[in-house]
Amino acid sequence: MLTACSFHSSPPPFAATGYLADGGAVRMWRKDGTNGAIHLFTAFSPWTQGDTSTGEYTWQDEKLTLIDWHLFRKTPEHIKIRFDERGAVSFMQRDVEGSKQQLSPEHIALARYRAERMRDISAALVSGHVKLMQGRWQQDGSVLDCEGHLLAPHLDGAALAHIHRRQQHSSMAVSVAWLEAPKGSQLLLVANENFCVWQPQEKDF
Repeated sequence: MLTACSFHSSPPPFAATGYLADGGAVRMWRKDGTNGAIHLFTAFSPWTQGDTSTGEYTWQDEKLTLIDWHLFRKTPEHIKIRFDERGAVSFMQRDVEGSKQQLSPEHIALARYRAERMRDISAALVSGHVKLMQGRWQQDGSVLDCEGHLLAPHLDGAALAHIHRRQQHSSMAVSVAWLEAPKGSQLLLVANENFCVWQPQEKDF
């Protein structure tokens, strides 16, 4: 429903965006620095079945320098890969419940491809002014965001009804994440967990 549009204005140095993926929602935070420096953090949250995962990626002089990926499940998995200035792997490790393993060239190539894909998707969404908004749902229909500001989401009736149904089955305020873009707003995710846990702050990012 939401499509990134082409704009010629410079992207903001720090931006939050996201999109609907197969089986879940992806939230992304991106910070662009000088000389091609990019810091990207992503969080994938499944709607029903599946595992939550996060990814942290950095580029310097437009060259990928770090992949740091976590899969949260009963058997958690952590993959970390560092690249030197020539693009060669300088460190790699896969940790599954304390068991450290080496990564095959195929795994490294796939991780690099995913990192570059996330970078390209985030750039398109940010340039299209697709903004991620999130926080705790309030009884009056507003949302208390992670900075303590009250927001009024412009969501359609079906989205609001879905939030109300989730809230009725929760003893605490549910978290809500949605996208705002020039073409409208779209509900991204509703859950009991605190979404602000995954939200980096610009000054520390």
